[in-house]
Amino acid sequence: MVTCYLGIGSNLGQRRKNIKLAVKKIDGLKGTRVIKISRLIESKPLGGPRGQGKFLNGALKINTSLSPFILLKNLKGIEKDLGRKRAVRYGPRVIDLDILFYGNRLVKSRALEIPHPRLFERHFVLKPLAEIA
Repeated sequence: MVTCYLGIGSNLGQRRKNIKLAVKKIDGLKGTRVIKISRLIESKPLGGPRGQGKFLNGALKINTSLSPFILLKNLKGIEKDLGRKRAVRYGPRVIDLDILFYGNRLVKSRALEIPHPRLFERHFVLKPLAEIA
């Protein structure tokens, strides 16, 4: 099992409910357990179209036996199951799931970069992460 940290956020629909559903689905992944959940904080969207609603953001600490790429595939599946549509870059979304850290592993590919490349630029990621790490 590897300890990983995930970012989670929502700015469409019932944001808190979207996040709870995503956490439940992550905890239900084969070989994966949610260990800690940060408090949720509200933040303004960075980039993307004007007029979109504020985000609720948090962080999760999980243990998983899934590889980074299989974990990513599963997280994208959860986003799709919850209704995420990728129409506009940085656009509004029902749910957003990001792998922030995967143990001590470094990954750099077109599909996945760990640690998350914009992690250190975003207080709405760092604050929840600091709470549970």
